[in-house]
Amino acid sequence: MFPMVTGFMSYGQQTIRATRYIGQSFITTLSHTNRLPITIHYPYEKSITPERFRGRIHFEFDKCIACEVCVRVCPIDLPLVDWRFEKDIKRKQLLNYSIDFGVCIFCGNCVEYCPTSCLSMTEEYELSTYDRHELNYNQIALSRLPISIMGDYTIQTIRNSTESKIDEDKSSNSRTITDY
Repeated sequence: MFPMVTGFMSYGQQTIRATRYIGQSFITTLSHTNRLPITIHYPYEKSITPERFRGRIHFEFDKCIACEVCVRVCPIDLPLVDWRFEKDIKRKQLLNYSIDFGVCIFCGNCVEYCPTSCLSMTEEYELSTYDRHELNYNQIALSRLPISIMGDYTIQTIRNSTESKIDEDKSSNSRTITDY
């Protein structure tokens, strides 16, 4: 016979192999029905950010000494630091500090190398806007705490516990119980 004809499998062998492949696919499909969904519906549900998540940068104006280390370590020279030298106190005085988050790559070098720790990374990641010029944050916008921190239960609990400790110190003999 021809060599091509001998290379083909018989009809019965092909049917058995096809049935086995379809059965394996069907079992795989059925095994996925017991799994929980992995996706989240983003605007309505927010994912929990990891502990060292690099989100929007938080800036504390009072701590900054205008040393410009953040500008030197930034791979794209992004932070804009405006300062003037005060002769009477012999120090730099910070006038303006701004970061354009449309250009920022969120590497975290500025936060890591800041000698006064006036920069920190927050967990805020929703920075989208329709105008790219709104992504240029000045020191006032950078100093705002994110909404997630303001509404955080643990921070409220810590604040309440410190207030209660202050109250206990004032009246150490009183036995008032407050329910938070």
